[in-house]
Amino acid sequence: MEKIIARYSQLVMPNDLNNIGTLFGGKMISWMDIAAGKAAHRFLRGTVAEGGVTKAVDKVVFSEPVYGGEWVNFESTIVSTGVTSFVVEVKATAENPLGESRAVCEALFTMVAVKKGKEGRWKKVPHGK
Repeated sequence: MEKIIARYSQLVMPNDLNNIGTLFGGKMISWMDIAAGKAAHRFLRGTVAEGGVTKAVDKVVFSEPVYGGEWVNFESTIVSTGVTSFVVEVKATAENPLGESRAVCEALFTMVAVKKGKEGRWKKVPHGK
């Protein structure tokens, strides 16, 4: 299997924080889904699929808090494939203003290759990889 790695970053702004002043977990998962989508986009190049959608999010582990003003850097890797599906591992690290980095979250995203059918509905398709 071809090694696919995608990187993506987000700056934590005040409206991304929860009531105790750290990054809201739902925002982190949303950003991780975007990071998984970027890896899916690269993985599906050259296939009949027109895109990939999230089927499941598994094993989300928040290991450290993230604070406003920090960058969150994501690295996504395809770790396994099925006929229409594939699993993307997303690892997030926070980078503070001094440039120090620490692991803060990781998760597995199951994605499915899709294509729009004749009737206009999206349906899963074999990605052939």
